[in-house]
Amino acid sequence: MNASASFAQASLAGRHNPRVKDLRRSLALGVKTARNQIAIEGLLLLGEAVRSGLRIDAVFLQSSFDSPLGELPLAGVEILRLPDEVFRGAVATAHPQGIAALVRAPDWPQEMLFRGAPLVVVAGALQDPGNLGTLVRSAEAFGATGMIALPGTVSPWNAKALRASSGSAFRLPIFPLTAEEAFALLRGRGLRIFAASPRSSPMERAAAPDLTQPAALLLGNEGAGLPDCWTALADAPVTIPCPGPVESLNAAIAGSILLYEAARQRRDRDRVAR
Repeated sequence: MNASASFAQASLAGRHNPRVKDLRRSLALGVKTARNQIAIEGLLLLGEAVRSGLRIDAVFLQSSFDSPLGELPLAGVEILRLPDEVFRGAVATAHPQGIAALVRAPDWPQEMLFRGAPLVVVAGALQDPGNLGTLVRSAEAFGATGMIALPGTVSPWNAKALRASSGSAFRLPIFPLTAEEAFALLRGRGLRIFAASPRSSPMERAAAPDLTQPAALLLGNEGAGLPDCWTALADAPVTIPCPGPVESLNAAIAGSILLYEAARQRRDRDRVAR
């Protein structure tokens, strides 16, 4: 399907069209619409949404858009063609690609967190959308079963977070929960909770945590880290030894390293078991 074919079926829409208003609000605030839709921008994310099995409700094309749409299955999808200035006013990027969409948000049962050998990432008030999106991508890459977003964490549907996740947010189960709900749920399912800490005692540095067991990795805010009340609820701290003179690592990098370590331990365990 090419752009000229899509133009043939597209209807012209202005800034006051309800669909355009939903697109603008969802992209600006990083929230779902009243119809449980999320707004995405760009061919890459649209292709990832299709690959992830999400329902495409509407596609928006800037009037000057002339790129091929490849094999995207858009038959029956509402396609709206927008004047350039209306499209630029609706999307979040300074230099838009000329295509955006409203797609149905994934709906996961909470049981997805505990499938197989559970490995859950708990995002504790991560506020940078790039950090959260990167962490979501790493979580999918290293086999995490899902993520819990504690209060204060940026929405995974934030436009920058979605771009940083490169589509992983469409496939990794993510649940917003209060701290009380999260800790009760994890404890009730037998997960051991490890709180990421920038500092550790010599004894803690000597022994790496066992991440082959059902585990949750608790990661704190980029600046303040984890509040004491959340750290106190964890089973043990976990620290990444850094020989260099840095005080702490970026939250997404620290989480990615811990996720890799969990994947490595589990792979080695399975290799020995064979």
